[in-house]
Amino acid sequence: MTPTLVVLAAGIGNRYGGLKQMDAVGPAGETIMDYSIFDAVRAGFGKVVFVIRRSFERDFRDAVLRKIEGRIDADCAFQELEDLPAGLSVPPGRTKPWGTTQAVLAARSMVGSPFAAINADDFYGPESFREMGAFLKGLPADGASYSLIGYELESTLSDHGSVARGVCEVDGRGYLEGIVERTRIERSGGGIVFQDETGGFRPFTGRETASMNFWGFTPSFFGFAAEAFERFVRERGVDLKAEIYIPLVVNALIRAGRASVKVLPSRERWFGVTYKDDKPSVVAELAAMTAAGRYPSPLWG
Repeated sequence: MTPTLVVLAAGIGNRYGGLKQMDAVGPAGETIMDYSIFDAVRAGFGKVVFVIRRSFERDFRDAVLRKIEGRIDADCAFQELEDLPAGLSVPPGRTKPWGTTQAVLAARSMVGSPFAAINADDFYGPESFREMGAFLKGLPADGASYSLIGYELESTLSDHGSVARGVCEVDGRGYLEGIVERTRIERSGGGIVFQDETGGFRPFTGRETASMNFWGFTPSFFGFAAEAFERFVRERGVDLKAEIYIPLVVNALIRAGRASVKVLPSRERWFGVTYKDDKPSVVAELAAMTAAGRYPSPLWG
């Protein structure tokens, strides 16, 4: 079946200081999201669903969907704070949506084929989309054989501050055993360190496999996600900052033997705009890739 791409674009980007999903970084004013859609089209994806906030739908359609009309079937789904399972309500004082699991669920009614889910503000590279596209095309619409693009940790860091990464535990057959979230990873003294549960710092080699939230699922994942989301809101909804992320759901499915996740190693160098100071290097990377002929300019010309 022709796969669908779900782009998670509802985040605000607090550390970056603005709506970084719409920031121009390409030689002709392209966004990182433009490159992801372009690579997905080349990899054979047939549809893209953008998960956004309804409050900027009009601007988003003008800035993004209009550019890709006629190139790929595209539409918007909406992640809203109030979109909760029946019988549940938003706790007083809660102001932000519930995390990436809720974001994926927002696209549920628009996806009927195997699909990939990505962040809007991460550059994943064309090879990653080819690998994911090939994996998804070989899947039936149901079943629970999933996948994840894995990056070498060294290639996912920022030179301008610490980052949070999901560090993957992978078995000898290349299947995911679990993801450990590390919320502070940074370069230090010529190496890479992370802050552990005690508050101290321990080294990484840089060759660890990191998840950058590039997942491959079948529609069966929506049922698992809905089940986990309802349980999460019932148990932790009073915590006004708690969010349920995709890796939490996937880890539970793997532990319970309900799903498998094949890790697809990528040789691409990830980059993104975690901090404002990251932007010049992203602009330079894309300019170099364009000059080398990996992308046309303008991208949608």
